Amino acid sequence: MSYLQQNSSPLTRKSYLFAVRIVRMVKFIKCSPKEYGMLNQVFRSGTAIGALVSEATFAQSPADFINKLHVSLKECNETLYWLSILKDTEYINEQEFESMTNDCQEILALLIASIKTTKKNNEK
Repeated sequence: MSYLQQNSSPLTRKSYLFAVRIVRMVKFIKCSPKEYGMLNQVFRSGTAIGALVSEATFAQSPADFINKLHVSLKECNETLYWLSILKDTEYINEQEFESMTNDCQEILALLIASIKTTKKNNEK
């Protein structure tokens, strides 16, 4: 059974699939060793989003859950930054950029909604 079959929440599913897209994108970008650091950054931040969402699933408390999602939110924002750099330096084209950033912004919105919902539910 694949990871996605086991975990059916929209946030988990979308962040996992986004990580797969990031890995595939980085795999096909050709760069010199000097430029590898930039590619490594988008790889790390883009795959960390889903990893942190996965970690949050087994959080010790609602506060821990919220903390993990906040860190994921920061990684999502960092990924948007690196995608912009890749576009502006012509490593990815406008269409690829738009597609990747749309997915990333959708995950960002889901993270924000999840954090707000969890906070609201814990006020009761």
